[in-house]
Amino acid sequence: MSDEPKKKPATKKAKPKMEESKTETRDDAAMTAAAVEAALLHAAFDGFTDRVLEDAGKVAGLSKVDVARLFPDGPLSLVTAYSHAVDAEMETRLAAMDLPAMKIRARISEAVKARLAILKRHKEAARRAAALLSLPMHAGLAVKLMYRSIDAMWRAAGDVSTDFNFYTKRGILAGVYGSTLVRWFADASADEAATNEFLAARIDNVMQLEKFKAKAKDALANFPVFATWMKPKG
Repeated sequence: MSDEPKKKPATKKAKPKMEESKTETRDDAAMTAAAVEAALLHAAFDGFTDRVLEDAGKVAGLSKVDVARLFPDGPLSLVTAYSHAVDAEMETRLAAMDLPAMKIRARISEAVKARLAILKRHKEAARRAAALLSLPMHAGLAVKLMYRSIDAMWRAAGDVSTDFNFYTKRGILAGVYGSTLVRWFADASADEAATNEFLAARIDNVMQLEKFKAKAKDALANFPVFATWMKPKG
């Protein structure tokens, strides 16, 4: 027998594992939110412009391709994203309140106040956004964004109507919110008492109108021809 020592079988050296990428990937919502937040700081002075959007994208760490993809209509897409973000935060705040325990006028008042409170953080930027949407060529977008906000308010207030009242309620609240927003922009007081009084008066006007409509309906019901006309169709 040979006295030579046996050689150990060669073992393959384990290849070093590749370091896992520590780069955090952000989804579209996160990138959009970051760009909007960055833009609001400059929009207060320069308005919602292409330059503001471009600079906001850089601050948020977005590539030019991402900015073009996420904001296809430029500054208008930026205003849209801003409005949607305010709506989302408003819904969160209202969901935390015990709105069902309140009367309907209190629910609507809280909804309007909640949205204004969110806009207050960047009041001048909100003013610039409203000014941009007030231009005739942007009327379509202005109506769309207003409807979205008003619909969110009514749904938070517990509205489940599906008939003609669905549209009349939103039309009435659009008038209340729109006029209150204009008054709020002009209110420089710390407690915004003037705005709150204005809002209360507008809601009171609406409630008086609703009472009048109810009384008129009851009165007309006494006349057969009108009673037939007021019955639900189909």
